Amino acid sequence: MANSFPYAGPRRGPYQRRTNNDPFASIRRNQRIRAAQARVISPEGKQLGIMPTEKALQLAIQVGLDLVEIAPNAQPPVCRIMDFGKYVYEEQKKSSHAKATAGKVKEVEFTARIADNDFMTKLRRTEQFLNMGSKVKLRLKFRGRELAHPEIGFGVINKALAELTEMGHPDSPPKLLGKHINVMLTPLPANKRKPKFLRPDDEDEDDIPDDSASDADNPGDGEGDK
Repeated sequence: MANSFPYAGPRRGPYQRRTNNDPFASIRRNQRIRAAQARVISPEGKQLGIMPTEKALQLAIQVGLDLVEIAPNAQPPVCRIMDFGKYVYEEQKKSSHAKATAGKVKEVEFTARIADNDFMTKLRRTEQFLNMGSKVKLRLKFRGRELAHPEIGFGVINKALAELTEMGHPDSPPKLLGKHINVMLTPLPANKRKPKFLRPDDEDEDDIPDDSASDADNPGDGEGDK
């Protein structure tokens, strides 16, 4: 027997709320702040004390800025007078830069008979890469008869790893492959990195050349021992 009821189309499920993917949407600001009182911080970072939220909002309006709740779980919540649009822009800029550098693999090359000052330069360069969130491949190239004493090369690499423990950790132990010892370093979380060799005037990561070409083409350091 044919169905006498007309086809009404597919049955719709219950209403689903659209997900807001804005990571800053949950930050309360201005009139959205619910607390009656707040501990207020000035745009310069100065503590202004506890005051009614309405008064804090008026202070923010007077200087053309926003009142932003930065510690909602505190008693009372902590709010800062700031330019919220500028804050969002700076955070998005840092996030996009971190994503861009996270996938990069840099390379720093050592030699078995590297001089102390060159060794320190390599460590500082490695720290720069790790500090920007890049993974770093440490490579030691044996030249001439140096391969007869691989323990010397492993000593150099292990010394470098020991000096860099506050910046990154090796993905696996160093391995000898042909004429090279290789090990990959992954940077520690940003809040756990403690640089030992970086200087205030060190250049940005994008301006630092890899060692993969320059050091490999250097004919010194033992080529005459072949």
